[in-house]
Amino acid sequence: MIRALTGFATRSPWKVIALWAVLGIAMTVLGQAFLFRATQPSAGEFLPATYDSAAALKVAEEHFGFKPDANPLTMLVARADGAKLTESDERNIDAEAAKLARREVAMPKTKDTPPLAEDHTQVPRVSPAMTAPDRSFRLLSVELTGNPLDPGMQDLYRAFRDQARAEFTEAGLRTGFTAGLADSVDTADAEKTRSTIVGIAMLVVIVLLHVLVFRSLLAALLPLLVVSVIGGAAAGVVVGVSLLTGIRLDASTPQLIGVVLIGIGIDYFLFLLFRFREQLRSRPEQTGRAAAAEVAGRVGTAVTSAALTIVAAFSTLAVASFGQFRVLGPAIAVSVLVMLLGSLTLMPALLAVTGRKMFWPSRALRREPPEGLAGRTGRRVAARPVTMVLASLALLGALAAGLAGMHTDYGPGGGSDTGTAAARTAAEIARSLPAGVSDPTTVFITASDGGKVGAEALGGLSKALAAVDGVGQVAPAVPAQDGRAARIDVFLTADPQGQQARDLVSGPLRDAVAAHRPDGTEVHVGGTAALFADISSAVSGDLKLVFPVAAGLISLILLLLLRSLLAPLVLMVSVGLGFAATLGASAVVSQNLLDRPGVNFMLPLVLFLFVVALGTDYNILISDRIREEMEKPGPAREAVARAVRHTAPAIATAGLVLAASFGSLAVNPNPGTQEIGFATALGIVLSAFVLSVVLVPALAALLGRSIWWPVRPRRADRTGEYAHTGRADEKDRPVPVG
Repeated sequence: MIRALTGFATRSPWKVIALWAVLGIAMTVLGQAFLFRATQPSAGEFLPATYDSAAALKVAEEHFGFKPDANPLTMLVARADGAKLTESDERNIDAEAAKLARREVAMPKTKDTPPLAEDHTQVPRVSPAMTAPDRSFRLLSVELTGNPLDPGMQDLYRAFRDQARAEFTEAGLRTGFTAGLADSVDTADAEKTRSTIVGIAMLVVIVLLHVLVFRSLLAALLPLLVVSVIGGAAAGVVVGVSLLTGIRLDASTPQLIGVVLIGIGIDYFLFLLFRFREQLRSRPEQTGRAAAAEVAGRVGTAVTSAALTIVAAFSTLAVASFGQFRVLGPAIAVSVLVMLLGSLTLMPALLAVTGRKMFWPSRALRREPPEGLAGRTGRRVAARPVTMVLASLALLGALAAGLAGMHTDYGPGGGSDTGTAAARTAAEIARSLPAGVSDPTTVFITASDGGKVGAEALGGLSKALAAVDGVGQVAPAVPAQDGRAARIDVFLTADPQGQQARDLVSGPLRDAVAAHRPDGTEVHVGGTAALFADISSAVSGDLKLVFPVAAGLISLILLLLLRSLLAPLVLMVSVGLGFAATLGASAVVSQNLLDRPGVNFMLPLVLFLFVVALGTDYNILISDRIREEMEKPGPAREAVARAVRHTAPAIATAGLVLAASFGSLAVNPNPGTQEIGFATALGIVLSAFVLSVVLVPALAALLGRSIWWPVRPRRADRTGEYAHTGRADEKDRPVPVG
């Protein structure tokens, strides 16, 4: 199947290139146009209905008109001269708010607006909330509906903000906006320049690496172009599947897909390019098309196994209870399958068309390169395998020691820039009101029999909530229009996105609700703090399930690929050590250097999947080459040295490219994304330079051809004939190299 695909691609390269160009561009356009219709920004929608905060969200939707894509904002209005608000000022503020609530806000159309973009034009919901005790400001509640990540929705918010600001300014009042969409837009505006610079810097680094390695501009730029086409098509397929099935994507999924595809796509192209160049050097009489066909068929097996490892690892997330994981896994798996198809068709087709011109103007094809660093490394690893194994284990063990003090932070990880207008408005509010006033915890009460909820029965519950230590204020109960539900807003003194608030809600607050629940009612606690307290429970259970399932599937793939029982065990132990070392080092950096409460709750799972799955890619590549070299006559250690010499440059370059791709996430303003970017980049570097170039080859040198037990590779005898070896003989015994 693999050779059939690569063979067709190299026989009919122009047809393959044309088909990918048309489909790639079309799917990219459609994917970008419908991306934000396929994403679900609310984390609460991904929780199973059995969790308390998910049940609260359902009550809010059914009885209070809450929408999953609603964006509540807090608007601060104060006198421009800094004086206290008078009763007349309050009436003027409420009158202006009523005008805003009746006026439609049109979504601006800009040159960057896609042709099929959703129009978010709407009439906002604006209502008075409260006045500060010192009468320094009055708060208004604002609600805009739409995906907050959609650029069109963000433009709509800017239009509303500017319009409201202008009208209140005419009345001698100033305004401020915070929470939700206001935080997102202000942070995006503040980070726009930095994000652009980081993106350009990442591309420059990738291109420079390719230029330094291949001495060719075409070999440097073509992989980026090809991966962009295939990646765009993959994203379009994922978005299309989401729309057809009605399964909404998590807001972080598109960004993660983009980073994953850039990294592995360039990796796979690099594997082909290095082997293609080696083939052209060793067979100068062979045509470019014939060389491309031979190389693609050989490397295609390793690339397919590597890609299927990633697919298997991420597919295991489908068994998770937390919907954010359950959607992320299959989405990345589908996109990787599309990238695999491109690696087996479009990439070989381009090699067949370009041939030796791929490496112009480099003259490297005319001569065998010197031994270089890769060759010297291979000789050292093969000659001193025990030393190399012990050094690798010492390094990985020292990094893994950080696991001893690791804590997990189950917060949303949003973390806004304290220098933004939204952050300054939030700080001004917090000086006069409880920290949770702009993001209250809400207690929902419904009748068990579906009947009416009497307001007189809620007095005891309100008093019990107010008595909980950490509750700053309790608002009066608000009945639903149908009378079958009521809500009580609770304003915490702690930051609703912090650990203190989550502990308060999941412990004392819910205990008070359970003890003072009115007879004949069901009571659920919702809000940001409650939501992430429940997410922590869901994630903890998922980690215990996903880890062993993913490890089992990866081991099975390695077993089928390597046709050995011992080699897969060696690879899995090595990547397990890499995962532990990466997570331990990340915990030390996050908790000790950056003074954060713990690592982001998604980090262990995402890191496990990326480091184990992507790190196994490099192990598969080096193992496949070691097996190939061991099929040749000579000592096993010499075979290991040759394998490292020929494969280490590809692994090192691919590792640096992939680390740069993930490292770009480390400058994101979101602390959780920063951690994922840094940790994954570190894990890839360890996988490439420690596991695949040193530890795995050193273990192979120690074990010799026995590493492939029970089906050892065919080995040439002295007459040049290949035969299966059933036992270790003199040629299999370790022989010092160099």
